[in-house]
Amino acid sequence: MLAAENATPIAGGTDLLVHWPENLAARDHTYVDLTGLAPEIRQIRWSDEHFVIGGLTTYWDVLRVDQVWDEFPLLVEAGRQVGAVQIQARGTWAGNIVNASPAADGVPVLMAYDAEIELTSTAGVERVRLDEFYSGYKQMKRRADQLITSILIPRRSYDFQRFDKVGARRAQAITKIGLATAHSEAGWRVVANSMDATIKRCSACEALFEAGGATRVEIDKAVRADVSPIDDIRSTAEYRINVMVNLVEDLLRESGDKQ
Repeated sequence: MLAAENATPIAGGTDLLVHWPENLAARDHTYVDLTGLAPEIRQIRWSDEHFVIGGLTTYWDVLRVDQVWDEFPLLVEAGRQVGAVQIQARGTWAGNIVNASPAADGVPVLMAYDAEIELTSTAGVERVRLDEFYSGYKQMKRRADQLITSILIPRRSYDFQRFDKVGARRAQAITKIGLATAHSEAGWRVVANSMDATIKRCSACEALFEAGGATRVEIDKAVRADVSPIDDIRSTAEYRINVMVNLVEDLLRESGDKQ
């Protein structure tokens, strides 16, 4: 159906329906409800190499698995902060990816874990690294006929994992500044949300962690090299920069204390 006509796939519909009353243009689209595919792509699987989240797996599906709490606690931290329980029960991890909001909470933790996504169409299956998926605001390496059918997360041993979300309140708030930070044998991963047009992996900040520390001036320089936030209704760009510098400084201190 997606290959044959200009249609939009929907899963939980949590973002679409929030804007439905005032988004009159959205009512002219054709939508393909994916929930009938749930038995096929709503599965969670484990292999020796990967933890696999199905394309229709909800946040709540993941939060209910004890092994996820043990191996991938950042998924739990982020999943518990995506809206209320009703949103967590309907919203999907794949939907959070393709909605492509810079403020998405599920995407930065997946990216910090070096997740890959499988895009399936009538032409076959294509695998893309999540940190290479976005090319600009609401722009991504996904054709209109492709669905995310799986999210693959490598299973690694981590000695540092932390998810920070700064918002107007502790729950049910859109992120002003977010950071997902993790360290494994693959190195440091620092991923920011609400700090640019897309979710951004922060290579300059990662280099500071690899070096084992930095001055505040060096942190400020690295943050400004990695991200370009905007002024909007929730925060100013300078506020976002200052808070991210504070977070990175605190993370460097904490990671150094654990070494």
